[in-house]
Amino acid sequence: MLNGLWLGFFLVAAVSALAQWLVGGNAGIFAAMVESIFAMAKLSVEVMVLLFGTLTLWLGFLKIAEKAGIVEWLAKVLGPLFARLMPEVPPGHPALGLITMNFAANGLGLDNAATPIGLKAMRALQELNPSSTTASNAQILFLVLNASSLTLLPVTIFMYRAQQGAPDPTMVFLPILLATSVSTLVGLLSVAVMQRLRLWDPVVLAYFIPGALLLGGFMAFLGTLSAAALASLSSILGNLTLFGVIMLFLVIGALKRVKVYEAFVEGAKEGFDVAKNLLPYLVAMLVAVGVLRASGALELALDGIRHAVNWMGLDTRFVEGLPTALVKPFSGSAARAMLIETMQTQGVDSFPALVAATVQGSTETTFYVLAVYFGAVGIQRVRHAVGCALLAELSGVIAAIFVCYWFFA
Repeated sequence: MLNGLWLGFFLVAAVSALAQWLVGGNAGIFAAMVESIFAMAKLSVEVMVLLFGTLTLWLGFLKIAEKAGIVEWLAKVLGPLFARLMPEVPPGHPALGLITMNFAANGLGLDNAATPIGLKAMRALQELNPSSTTASNAQILFLVLNASSLTLLPVTIFMYRAQQGAPDPTMVFLPILLATSVSTLVGLLSVAVMQRLRLWDPVVLAYFIPGALLLGGFMAFLGTLSAAALASLSSILGNLTLFGVIMLFLVIGALKRVKVYEAFVEGAKEGFDVAKNLLPYLVAMLVAVGVLRASGALELALDGIRHAVNWMGLDTRFVEGLPTALVKPFSGSAARAMLIETMQTQGVDSFPALVAATVQGSTETTFYVLAVYFGAVGIQRVRHAVGCALLAELSGVIAAIFVCYWFFA
């Protein structure tokens, strides 16, 4: 899948460049494409330096949380809910702890770090699966919730914005939180319908009703604020939550007599191992996206979408942020490259860049997750997993666009 996508970027760019040269007489198009190749390779290294620090930092703190028993406590707190949503998983099964850790990593926006944990969780669920080739209900729910990208603290998005010079990297905190809540809710409801889960069970309602009331009240409060106040509140809450999570991990770790420094270093080493393997993928995708943009092919595609949106009488400012949404279901590295490229060409705080950042933080690489997670355990029949995951993905994109108009337009 990634091979075809990556090769397709170059083939489309080559056809577009030839057309511009032979038909449009633009002989400088090839020089622009070659210049873009080297510029994007350099940008990859610059982005990677900060990514090393971010993954190392947060996996270090996540290790403290794990040793302090926070993850185990979360697994116990969520146990009654999992018992209703995944009735085939026995209480106290190791899969529940791994699922909780995976959700914790995803919640912190550490998508690259969440994948190894998620693979362990999928293997643990496969041990309970009566079929070696057909996905179980628990595996489908776990995968769809992964594909819905529940991100409570999108630190990697903050990192990309900071690297591109954003004066306030956390400005997209609330938009991402709202959009990812929509995608996760849609993903859960779609699976519940397909699996006939009893969401009206008193225990399930005891978890969801307080959260729904809190979110509804919070959105009602947000509706009373101006766009400037919304952006300011998003910044304050983003920074406060970010630092608050760090202090929570450290204080609980210290109270539990965890050697927090040693635990941090242990987790940081894992983060370094995860990060060092990302550079080749980042270079490959950024270069491909840069060539596509320099050839004019990307702009031509966006023009077509822009004309269609304009014909419907809608505002077209969000269109420039759509490349991230279009490739996100197939490749996280391609979507990351599109986001960075959009911030580079449009401006880090431009409306398209804010839309792209919100989309990146509230959607997931659906087809990649399906291929990797199910492929790791030999699942061939995925049943309703694809439809539910894509529905969650689409709802996240639409919600991201609407929320950005609410906050930033």
